[in-house]
Amino acid sequence: MTGTRLRFTKMHGAGNDFIVLNGISQDLSGITKEQWARLAHRQLGIGADQILLVEKPTVAEAEFRYRIFNSDGGEVEQCGNGSRCFVRFVREKGLTKNKTVKVQVAHTILSLTENDDGQVTVNMGAPILTNERIPFTSSGLQEKIEGKTNLYQLELSDHAVWINAVSMGNPHAVQIVQDVDTAPVAKDGPQIETHLAFPKKVNAGFMQIQNRHEIKLRVFERGSGETLACGTGACAAVVSGILRGHLDSPVTVHTRGGDLSIAWNSASSAQNPVMMTGPAQTVFEGEITLD
Repeated sequence: MTGTRLRFTKMHGAGNDFIVLNGISQDLSGITKEQWARLAHRQLGIGADQILLVEKPTVAEAEFRYRIFNSDGGEVEQCGNGSRCFVRFVREKGLTKNKTVKVQVAHTILSLTENDDGQVTVNMGAPILTNERIPFTSSGLQEKIEGKTNLYQLELSDHAVWINAVSMGNPHAVQIVQDVDTAPVAKDGPQIETHLAFPKKVNAGFMQIQNRHEIKLRVFERGSGETLACGTGACAAVVSGILRGHLDSPVTVHTRGGDLSIAWNSASSAQNPVMMTGPAQTVFEGEITLD
């Protein structure tokens, strides 16, 4: 598709930034992994953590299909902050008049609601806690029980870290740190991302607990590196903290790009959905020619 002009919208959710493309009114088929990566490149393209595609659904229950590409050009299953931008986009573009929109993603149907105050609430579905579905291979790893969940020790180049594995449609390895500002995110993040225990790689979360309803969080995302915020990472961190007995719902998650509110009523069932509320903002629009 070299030479094709694409119309795009640049958006962000708590500093996690996106290129949003309308695949209903323009043809996005045939775009290669290398072209996706070039669009996301901050010096050679538009620049973004992820690229979001708005498409027609393939199932009757959804209004839209929602696909995500990381900045390395690889397609992934889920993006929480992107979900909020998605519903803001389709409403701003007049693609729907509904305040609550059901969208098809790789693993499920998400329910996205734009609130009267401009914040967006996303029903992220129930967390995935079984190793096979995350996917996570615990064989050979040292483990211990903390609260209502298991922790596993990952050996890195010069030390080991204890993590809790959680999926919110994409895999996360969450660890507790004393201070997120001094945590070795740039050093440990890539090692955790590519650890053999995670056959599809993993997002590495570094969580500092401030009190039972408040945390700080940094996330090294697979295929993108550290981002200013990660919606699924915030959900996974709160789930991990609640299961480990350190947090109570709701929890305010402070990221470097802004705050998110995460609620999970796990008391009655771990299969209850995780609810995420946060901002979504349009930055600018434009056109670009594919190289």
